[in-house]
Order: sequence, then C-alpha cells, then structure tokens
Amino acid sequence: MEKASIVKYSTVDGFRRGNGVLTRLLVGRKNAESTNFTSGTTVFPAGSSAPMHSHNCCEQVTILEGQAECVVDGTSTILGAYDTTFIPAEMPHRFVNIGDGDLTILWIYGARDVTRTFTETGETVAHLGGGDQV
Repeated sequence: MEKASIVKYSTVDGFRRGNGVLTRLLVGRKNAESTNFTSGTTVFPAGSSAPMHSHNCCEQVTILEGQAECVVDGTSTILGAYDTTFIPAEMPHRFVNIGDGDLTILWIYGARDVTRTFTETGETVAHLGGGDQV
C-alpha cells in the first residue's frame, strides 16, 4: 500500500526555467507513485512570462500572488489573486506578469506525464525537462 505524502514547500528544490522564472514540483510521479495529476508553483519576476504553449493534458492555474495577463486561444484576460483558469489539452496559452512584484501561480495538470509544446516552434518537450525553458 502506498503511503501518503506531505510536501513542505520550504524543502522543495526549484527548477530554473530562465529569466528568473522558478518552478517547484509539489506532487507528481517522482514523489507520488499512484498520482494521476501533477501540481506545483511557478514564480515569474516582474515583466517575465512563459512563451505561448500548450500541453498534452488539461491544466488549472490559480493566481496566488500578483497580477497576470492570461492569453488563452487568442483572448487576453487580466487576473489577480485567486482567479483561476481551466485550459483544455492542446489549447495555446501563456501567462505574463504585468505587476511590479512577483507573479506566483499554482498549476495542476490532469496527467502524470506532462509535455509542453511551444506554439512558435512546434517543439514538444517533457515538463520540467532540460528544454522546458522560458
């Protein structure tokens, strides 16, 4: 029988994605053997963003801190703390930090094996793999 996991945020190593963007995996296949989702946080410094991309699964994003411009399938919406999005699989999207401080998001993917496909190049990379950069 699999054991429950408790994740202390202060002990989670960050994955540096370029331009000061830092992602932390909270729950995923590396620490929860039977999970069917993947979750974590990403912190974007002022003025930074992720490039337009899509995933092989659905994604929920909740703004924890800061202000974002969310572009989903060509529509732009301004979001603040606790505003939440649901983005279906394969739908292009991005989040841009439009505030003066950090933008922190909580993301939850509806899969244990997640990929990111960059809209501009069509390149697909493993989530939190070497090519998963901003």
